[in-house]
Formats: sequence, structure tokens, C-alpha cells
Amino acid sequence: MKTSARVLVPLADGFEEIEAITIIDTLRRAGLAVTTAGLSSTSVDGAHGITVRADATLDKVDPTTFDMLVLPGGMPGTSNLAEDERVLAAVRRVHAMGKHLAAICAAPTVLAKAGVISRTPVTCYPGFEAKLGDAVVRPGQRVVKSGKLLTSRGPGTALEFSLAIVEELCGAEKAKELGTAMIAHA
Repeated sequence: MKTSARVLVPLADGFEEIEAITIIDTLRRAGLAVTTAGLSSTSVDGAHGITVRADATLDKVDPTTFDMLVLPGGMPGTSNLAEDERVLAAVRRVHAMGKHLAAICAAPTVLAKAGVISRTPVTCYPGFEAKLGDAVVRPGQRVVKSGKLLTSRGPGTALEFSLAIVEELCGAEKAKELGTAMIAHA
């Protein structure tokens, strides 16, 4: 398993803080190189008033140099991601290159808008199922893995989702070890 994988997490104003920070923190604990990129600034405001400083702006990074692109949800963060042509183009390029994609909460709708989840099993935040096109929605599942695509439901599944990403990029043993250390696994 590749343990030095690079992960890009785009952050749009209105992102869900629990999801984004849990993902970033967990992946960095696993030793993955995580880069956060604000859409227009390195100062990005979350949906609940928490401002974070991104590592870069999206125009300063090349998404194709990363092993995985992870989209946090939240509103209006998801809408802001979906309305940014650079994000949609990055999703399409990463998908076309056979690299990993992940999205949580409402963010699978960005994948649908980019046209990369047709007839693919996914899950999302309740109420967003109709915005997933012809994807195969698995509403009862907390995390859904479909090839190199991972999707999850929302803030309450963020740690489980993050550990699934660690498993995907670093292996089951590393995910179990980290989950145990974080008291996510008994």
C-alpha cells in the first residue's frame, strides 16, 4: 500500500467544519500529505462561523498531481464547490486518470454535476438523493466504497469516512491502528 499518498481537500466558504477538519486531521495522523485549497483565498469561512487557513488557493495547485481529491460537504459550501468550474474540471480529470475521489454529506452532488457517478453506488446526506442523477443511492449505508470512489452521509460519519480513506490509501492495518488510537474502534 502506498503510504506517502497526496490528498487535496478543496475548501469553499460554507464548508461543514466537522467533516473537513476530521478528514484533514485523520489523514495527517495517518502520515498522508494533505493539502487544503481555498477556492479564492487561504482564509475560508465554515458553515458554522469557524474560519480556517487553507494551505493554498486552488489556482496554485495542480489537482492531477494528487492521489486523491476529497470534497467535504456543508451548505453553502457544497453549492460553492459545484458552481466552481475548476472544481468540476479537477473532479473530471482525477476520475479520468483513475485516481481516488471521495465526497461526504451533500458533496456527492458535486460528483454528479461533474458526471462521474453515473450508475455508481453512493450515499449522501438525507434529502440530496434526487440530486445524484442516475447514481445507485445506498441511503442506509454510512460509507459506500465503489472502486476508487468513497462517499459518506454527513458530520456523524466523518471519522468513519476518514478512516475508510486511510484504509484505501494506507491499508486496513494502518486504518485499524489509527482507529484504535483515536478510540474509534473498540
